[in-house]
Amino acid sequence: MELPIDHFRLLGVSPATDAQNVLRTLQHRLEKAPDQGFTLEAIRARADLLEASADVLSDPQRRQAYEAQLMEIEQVGEGEGVAAGLDVAPSKDLGGLMLLLEAGMPLEAFESAIACLQPPQAPALGSGREADLCLITALACRAAASELQGQRHYEAAAQLLQQGLQHLQRMGQLPEQRLQLANDLHALLPFRVLGLVSRPLTATRERAEGLELLESLVKRRGGLEGEDDPSLPRDDFQAFIKQIRLFLTAQEQVDLFDRWARGGSAAAEFLACYALTASGFAQRKPDRIAAARSRLRASAQPGIQPLLACLHLLLGQIEPAMQAFNSGAGPELKAWAEEQADDPLAQLCAYCRDWLARDVLPGYRDIEVDADLEAYFADRDVQTFVDQQDRRVARGHTVEPPAPDPAVMAAADWAMPELEPLAPGGGDGNGNGDGFHPPSPQLSTPAAAGEQRPRSRRPLALVGLALAAGAALFAGLSLVLRPRPASPPLAPPSTSGQAPASTKQPLAAPAPAAPLTSSSPSQEEVRLLLERWLAAKAALLEGRSSEADLDQLARPALVADLRSQARGLKARGEQQQIQARIRQFQLTDRSPRRIEADVQLDYSEERRSGDKVIQPRTSAQLRNIYVFARDGGTWKLADFHSRR
Repeated sequence: MELPIDHFRLLGVSPATDAQNVLRTLQHRLEKAPDQGFTLEAIRARADLLEASADVLSDPQRRQAYEAQLMEIEQVGEGEGVAAGLDVAPSKDLGGLMLLLEAGMPLEAFESAIACLQPPQAPALGSGREADLCLITALACRAAASELQGQRHYEAAAQLLQQGLQHLQRMGQLPEQRLQLANDLHALLPFRVLGLVSRPLTATRERAEGLELLESLVKRRGGLEGEDDPSLPRDDFQAFIKQIRLFLTAQEQVDLFDRWARGGSAAAEFLACYALTASGFAQRKPDRIAAARSRLRASAQPGIQPLLACLHLLLGQIEPAMQAFNSGAGPELKAWAEEQADDPLAQLCAYCRDWLARDVLPGYRDIEVDADLEAYFADRDVQTFVDQQDRRVARGHTVEPPAPDPAVMAAADWAMPELEPLAPGGGDGNGNGDGFHPPSPQLSTPAAAGEQRPRSRRPLALVGLALAAGAALFAGLSLVLRPRPASPPLAPPSTSGQAPASTKQPLAAPAPAAPLTSSSPSQEEVRLLLERWLAAKAALLEGRSSEADLDQLARPALVADLRSQARGLKARGEQQQIQARIRQFQLTDRSPRRIEADVQLDYSEERRSGDKVIQPRTSAQLRNIYVFARDGGTWKLADFHSRR
């Protein structure tokens, strides 16, 4: 047998070691013979090889000749893969394999031992040589697999362990060593899964194998919440689950969570709801959010009302959303929401946006989207979905959307909650791990920055919210909650700059008209745009319907603020009657994308509840500055403020 090692490495000394230290090292090695259970024959062969190397390295002439030989081999072997080796007699090969293992070459020792166990070199059954070779196989296999695992070659390590286990099972030797190999192989399972599912998405076979291994790992534990596997402690399993999700696509996640939920896992059911929500929001598919709401509601878990409020909001169901939030949010959560905005709908939008950004949307391999409510509600599919709901309500049907087809549900791209990347083995790579805990529906105050979430309750992580308070938070809702019925057309505007004396009644909502798209509109065109906005505003706050397309009159923030006021009045059973007439209108500044107007108004308002006057009519003359902006090719009211 030829060993891929030289005398220096076999003995464990450097080329600079003198003869005296060579002999000292020899004595130390002889005294520290392995005690794993090798036969005396193997230990003697090991000692003979150590003494032979020491003889060469302690004799000046033999050492000089040997070093010259090594130098020649090194020069010849450059680029040709030639390396120094030692020829070992068959009677000494057991000692050579032991020394390879001690020299930190376990893979070479394993491969050589496997070769010695194969015909025609196979030892006699039950012989001491067979026992020694099997023991070297087991020890070398475990050491080599550990090296590969340290290099993150998890699948190669698993294959090596499987190979060693198969050989020992075939030989019927070393039951304790076989059990250790089997335990090592199982302990490697999470790392194998990680290594396989982190492959590129084009590596379909490897990724499918990784998902199968993940299923077997969870099954062995007794489910997502199970603890039947003592080789994988709870904290390690939780850290693994956190990390593995980062490499899974939405479809892979939905397949897993849905199966585990059907098996009775409450955590998987809750995560499936998050997955549906993330996918529905990212891909603008409200039917998936509706499915998430149905599953969450059916789970009957305590404290889920604020989450249901968010799902209602994303479905354009404002009143159910507000009711769910008001009934389910605790005092601390409500106090936080009130700090974000004055308007109740704006508060809910702030909460929903933060919930999406922190708990729902992060952690998907194939989903990258911001928690932009305005962009979501501006999507045509979302608008169509909400319109269909409105038509069902108008016909007296329930607002519940029809259940999705099972085949569509099975193929839907779902998503999953936020996960922090951790190094394999649990923790952050330094042994520090934060266990996996299914998101608890128990809600409390926003967590402080850097505060660790308790295991029993999962408070909302709402620190660092980068949301604008007020109407801008829910501006996108205006894109889908449009008035439907018609109203009388607006009377032609005065061209004299003075309001007609006969105009004492509230403005009627204008009929739909083409948006103002002129690159340089006249003063009268801009004035008409403002009058249409004032008329639509008056009609909406009084509870009269309007076909005026508010989205073509003003920017989303103003439209949303107006609709919020109207919804608040409706919820209280009130109407606000407004009369606003333009007395003077003068353009004071203009550019290709911005127009400013100085406007004087006769303004009065009265608030009523049916026939009862809640706030008597008040009148005033106002002077405001109105700013119009060109969004794309359309001019819209962008802002206004009182002239000081």
